[in-house]
Order: sequence, then structure tokens, then C-alpha cells
Amino acid sequence: MGTILVIAETFGGKLRKSTLNAITFARTLAGKTGGDFAIGIIGSGIAAVGGELAGYGAKGVYVIDNPGFANYLAAPFAKAIVALADQVGATSVAATSSTFTRDLLPRVAARLGAGMVSEVVAVIGDGAGVKFTRPMWAGNVMATVEVKSAKAVFGVRGTEFEAAAPSGGASPVQTVAIAPDAGANQRYVKFEPVVSSRPDLGEASVVVAGGRGLKDKAGFAILDPLADLLKAAIGGTRAVVDAGIAPNDLQIGQTGKVIAPNLYIGVALSGAIQHLAGMKASKTIVAINKDPEAPIFSVADYGLVADAFKAVPELVEEIRKIKGV
Repeated sequence: MGTILVIAETFGGKLRKSTLNAITFARTLAGKTGGDFAIGIIGSGIAAVGGELAGYGAKGVYVIDNPGFANYLAAPFAKAIVALADQVGATSVAATSSTFTRDLLPRVAARLGAGMVSEVVAVIGDGAGVKFTRPMWAGNVMATVEVKSAKAVFGVRGTEFEAAAPSGGASPVQTVAIAPDAGANQRYVKFEPVVSSRPDLGEASVVVAGGRGLKDKAGFAILDPLADLLKAAIGGTRAVVDAGIAPNDLQIGQTGKVIAPNLYIGVALSGAIQHLAGMKASKTIVAINKDPEAPIFSVADYGLVADAFKAVPELVEEIRKIKGV
């Protein structure tokens, strides 16, 4: 399969850890096909990120650092990545699935004339017969996909590939002079991030999530003391996001973020199949729900049948006693 170009994701000039999962995918695919991989970084003020990624065994780390790429726009970013892929001789492009790459990668695939596999969870087979597994219907069906085009693009489900560890040595880091397309029919207006002192939902080791049973914003706020004690990120179901109880970037599920923390605590959420698709890979799942038939209990390692408005404050108090705070 030749060279696989891994697109690193950055935000605010810093590397997103999810990139390391895509590197593991690339290592796996390269090992099965006899190829190699390179890493591409695009943005502004990101030179230091190239050094961070130099120790992961890539044949090269290519940095497109241009003020014109300070803010993400799909069209110029896609054109730049295709130009970089052509320059380094890459036959495949891969990145961890995220809001950013779900917008970007299909455009890259179209420009490359490449087949695309989204949400890859496994690589099977070897050599020319290599195939890919991806979930369908919220994970109820697992499809085996073969790419028959000369080039390929992969969106990698990060929860299914361990974060890569440095492999030793140092890859050459090269700055590539690719400028944004001045004729792109898009313009950046503004970005309004949700500012929070909590860990990023996609990278947190502990997540506390709330559902429709918390009723409103005041009810959802009972999660705050628990999350503070556990140094956890807070998430929610689509129902609470649609109701305006929680912001969109906290949504977990098929149409939200797919996460796999070490500990996931689901509070007053039923466990609809679309939500389970986004968190069932969590290492340990704890569920609190007053309905003993709630689907969330089918995937939980520990379940408590109780009213969340009573159980969560009691849990917080017991954790405080243990921590001595």
C-alpha cells in the first residue's frame, strides 16, 4: 500500500492526543502491507508539534506552517493535504475520526479519487488482500470492507487502537511550503469554543455523563461535584443536548463523540443504542438509573438501581470521606 500519510490534529497550536491512535493504525497497516508511514501537520504556529512527533517511527514528519491555516476551513485544508500527499508519494491518507476529520477526509478522498473507509476498528489480512472492519447501524453490524481504488482514505476510530508510544530514533522533520488556495470559496468568520477547566471529553480518563432523567439544567448540575472529585469530563446524551440542557460538544454517541475512558459513569440515562455506540468501549462502566430494565445495565460493569437525585449526592459524600476533603 506504499506510504500512509497520517494527518495530525492540532488545536491552539498543540497536538491532540487522538493523533497517536491514528499512528498505531498506520503502523499496523504498514506492517501488514510492507509499506511505511509519514506524518503531516497543517496549521499556524505548529513547528513545535513536528518535534513532538519525530520519535514515532515515521519516515518523515512534514509541517505545513502558514498563517493562512490558522483557522480551519475545509476546502483549503483538503487541497493542501492532497498536495502534501502527492509530494511525499502517499497512496493512503489516515486520521483519527473527529468532528474535524469527518468534515475534512471525504473532501480529501474526492480530490484524490480514492476509496474511503470511515470509522475503521480493525485491519484484517495481509498484503494485497488486506481488508478493514467498520461498524454499521450503531455497531450492531460489523462490515468487512475492501478498498479497490489505487488510493485510499481512512477515518480511524481511536477507541479501537491504542495510543502509539515513541519507538525510538528521530524522524526527519521538514517544513513544506504549501500556501492556502486564495481562490477558495469559503471564509472564516469566527469560532466560539466552550471554555472549561475540565478535561477534554475525547481524552479524559474519567467521564461522568447525564441523561434525560436529570430533567433540566439544575438537575444536570448535580454531576458537577462528582466530576470535580474525580477530575472527570462531563458528557451527555443527545436528548439533553437537543433539550438545551447541555452544549453540543458534550454529546456522546453515534452522532456525537465516541469515547473510551478508563471509567464511565452514566447517570439517569437509559442507554439508547445510539448512545451506547459512543461509549461501550469504556474500560469500566458504572450505571445509575431508577429503571432496572434500562438498557444501560446490559453493558455496565456495575449498576445501581436508584434515584439519581438521591444517589449522586450520597456517592459524592462517600468519595469526599475517602479522599478526606
